[in-house]
Amino acid sequence: MDSILRKIDALKSLRHDLFNHDVLQTRALSDEAVRAIVLTAEILEDIARGGGSLRSFESGLGVAMFRDHSTRTRYAFRSACNLLGLATEELDESTSQIAHGETVRETAAMVGFLTEVVGIRDDMFLGEGHKYMLEVSASLDESHRAGILLQRPAVINLQSDLDHPTQSLADLGHLIGRFGGIDRLRGRKLAMTWAYSPSYGKPLSVPQGIITLMTRFGMDVVLAHPPGYELVDDTLSAARGFATTSGGSFTVVDSMAAAFDDADIVYPKSWAPMAVMHERTRLIRSGERAKLADLERDALATNARFTDWECTEALMTRTRDGEALYMHCLPADVTGVGCAAGEVSRGVFERARLDTYREAGHKPFVIAAMILTTRVNDVAELLTRRLHEGRPRRDGAR
Repeated sequence: MDSILRKIDALKSLRHDLFNHDVLQTRALSDEAVRAIVLTAEILEDIARGGGSLRSFESGLGVAMFRDHSTRTRYAFRSACNLLGLATEELDESTSQIAHGETVRETAAMVGFLTEVVGIRDDMFLGEGHKYMLEVSASLDESHRAGILLQRPAVINLQSDLDHPTQSLADLGHLIGRFGGIDRLRGRKLAMTWAYSPSYGKPLSVPQGIITLMTRFGMDVVLAHPPGYELVDDTLSAARGFATTSGGSFTVVDSMAAAFDDADIVYPKSWAPMAVMHERTRLIRSGERAKLADLERDALATNARFTDWECTEALMTRTRDGEALYMHCLPADVTGVGCAAGEVSRGVFERARLDTYREAGHKPFVIAAMILTTRVNDVAELLTRRLHEGRPRRDGAR
């Protein structure tokens, strides 16, 4: 209990403006807000591991809007809501009145009744996802100001076209646990590299989230990709700015091997060329769906030129002492397992597999931390009460 109380004391000293706000992009958050979310998540995980109850809401909804497929984030959101005492509901657009022309403004108001948090995943269409989240946010503002909603729910980005805050913050928590603290990340080299995949439409949000978050903590972040797989300019500029401010570095290379040299952490992950994602969005918006097959064929052919961009045993020997931490948001395309050729060799992934599950396991607590810090004005005081109450999360837990 003493170690948890020390963490709660540290949380009290952090000044941020998360209360009654949304979490849409980590780069829009202050350093203290980022630290508050990650530290709150760590405290929540400590209490949960000790068997303590973290129920903080007597009623209320956590509404999920998944406009793309999901396993980890979908169940992490449900787990987080349940941990805090919120019921969950997922909006299925195919069975809602959206199919009959209901507007985003109207949908947001309808799902906002007695709701504490709205989690949204909208990541597949470049230029659309973040914009959609802003529209939901503005609509909730309008209905709350008009007195229609009793409270204004927080909007949490469960992955957009630009960022994946729940993933990158869970990854940050994983690094903190591995290296012994957030301030011990300074000077560590992280290689965020493109890797080959037999699919063509993976979003850019994970690499963009990683480079704009990890550069804030004095890390030496290297982004590697083949020509044509560039990220959105604004995220590159943000990463450079954060690196300059933190005393770290941010570089872009066109060699996976160069990125792996002396790296402490490697994150080989496929994403689609930005031009492909823009064209995909344009074709769908204009109703030219017949041309999508041609786009997919061409994109797969481009990918196939870079099958050697694979995280292999040989590449791992180039990392610091040959023992870099392998990270992935999952599911990984594992060569010889889920595909003939993919992002990572079977041997490398199998050694890291359980650790990638551990990495994913931080996500429910990160989402719960986002909910608490946006809905509760004094999270430290609430967590102190939960800790001293000592209520078990389940019978026999202690």
